[in-house]
Amino acid sequence: MNKKYIFPALLIGLALPLLMQLTPLEILKLKTFDAFVKEQEPTGNFVILDITEADIEREGGWPLPRRRLAEVQVDLLNAGSYAQAWALTFPQPDRLGGDEAFAEALSYGPSVLAMFESDTGNYPPTVGTVILGEDTGGGFQARGVVENIDILKNSATQGVASAPTDVDGLVRQYPLLLRTDTGFASSLPIEIIKKVSGADTYIINMTDSEIRVPSLPPISVDSAHRKWISYVDTPVITLDDLSGAQDKITIIGTSGGGIMPQVPTSKGLMYPHFLQAAVAESILLPESPRIPEWHLGAELAIFLLFGLLAWFLTQKLSMSVGLIYFSLSAGSLVTFGIYTIQNGMLLDVTWSLISQFIIGSTSYYIKYREEYILRQQIKKQFEHYLDPRQVKQLQDNPDLLKLGGSRRYITVLFTDVRGFTSLSESMSAEDVTYIMNRALTAQVEAVRQYGGTIDKFIGDALMAFWNAPLDIERHENAAVDCALQMRKNMDKLNLELVDEDLPPVSIGIGINSGEAIVGNMGSDTRFDYTCIGSPVNEAARLESSCKEVGVDLIIGRTTALKSDQILKELEPIKVKGVERPLQIYGLFEE
Repeated sequence: MNKKYIFPALLIGLALPLLMQLTPLEILKLKTFDAFVKEQEPTGNFVILDITEADIEREGGWPLPRRRLAEVQVDLLNAGSYAQAWALTFPQPDRLGGDEAFAEALSYGPSVLAMFESDTGNYPPTVGTVILGEDTGGGFQARGVVENIDILKNSATQGVASAPTDVDGLVRQYPLLLRTDTGFASSLPIEIIKKVSGADTYIINMTDSEIRVPSLPPISVDSAHRKWISYVDTPVITLDDLSGAQDKITIIGTSGGGIMPQVPTSKGLMYPHFLQAAVAESILLPESPRIPEWHLGAELAIFLLFGLLAWFLTQKLSMSVGLIYFSLSAGSLVTFGIYTIQNGMLLDVTWSLISQFIIGSTSYYIKYREEYILRQQIKKQFEHYLDPRQVKQLQDNPDLLKLGGSRRYITVLFTDVRGFTSLSESMSAEDVTYIMNRALTAQVEAVRQYGGTIDKFIGDALMAFWNAPLDIERHENAAVDCALQMRKNMDKLNLELVDEDLPPVSIGIGINSGEAIVGNMGSDTRFDYTCIGSPVNEAARLESSCKEVGVDLIIGRTTALKSDQILKELEPIKVKGVERPLQIYGLFEE
């Protein structure tokens, strides 16, 4: 895939799970909220009366007689309890005939009884509901409820106790209202709040996703009328000591074994009366968390912003600098996410953070894979031309190399073995190859020693140049010094050849400097890094003129002017392809 299409494809691919709200992503989001939602203190308005297993055994078993429950109700009122919410349902008459006593006790103070959901299709009449804005039909559809017997429900208010779970099977969000075929059924917690406030009605603001109970601040909910639950440590009292109920709303239930099923929550299994207490607390908590209606748009914007930032930082900056800024970006995203969650605004940045690492890692992989390929290309292209140290320098700093043609001021050197063609006719192919390879090796060693680039071998000739692809200070002088080293290397080689009963060889050298075009040249399938231009042609002509002039080294004027060596000016010569005579110089060692 073309590099320019990788990022858009990656961005779209990572955005789809967010837009589709896939289950694994939803679970990840919810777990993130669980980890960072700020722990809050109880409001001080509620207390839980837990009828324990020990209480049940002492009272003679479950269910407790309704006359005994009436006594509990009266005892709570005497202890100063402001209101009582029974997280229990009484759908059948008491076999011991205590319903009248319990009903009378319920009537003494504000009381609420639970109705549990079932598939009965039965709904209590909707009363006291005012709807503001357009009703779009959202929310949880009730399946029906089990009501309390008439004598009890006429003495108290009823509210639905439900516990719908999130996609991972845990209860975190509680519907304060359930939609029925006839309107809305109020939850137990909202009825508790209504009872305490003395209100008979509540207002459902569909436009602002709020439920309003007179004398209380608006209750923020989502489009399904759900409230995020803040699981606080509501105080717990028992039948043995009801003193903690003074000036409190008491929520009553039982933790007796096998009586009430426990509800799976983000804080572990919880009995229904503890859950109802947590929801009621959440309604009155001033900083109770909520998922805003616009959360998906905000999360998508965050995803796009940090995705773009991750790609930019990894593509445009070096590894070390990019990692620093990338870490700062990821850190700021984490900080922002934790801050918003702990301040009650449940926005998820987890997927944005994961996506940032995926995008950044992919970007780094692409970038450094390209650089690796480029390093290998540089090695393959220049390992035969340059000293290994120069090749490594190019690999470490690819920007030094501009692939393609460019104009550069260079110094060019040509060599050729003198008279070797005729000599080789009387020698075996093995000896010819042996001598030629050793002669060229001696020349190559000199070129590499003085930082030159070996361009090519042309039979028994060699071409090299300086100041490309790497800048070389005083490259003219380096080329002349290289020629002197070639002389020394050839002298040493000839001594070795004579010892081996092989003929010595001599070379001619031509050097010239000037502006030439340097770069990759050839066809689409085969090319070389070389140079072309007048300085190249003139250097080749100077080398071929060595025999005519009677010297082994001819240096052009532009090169000679920059050399530290003491050069001798020779008679100008006329070479093929150049109209004007060339001023030349020789180098003679004493």
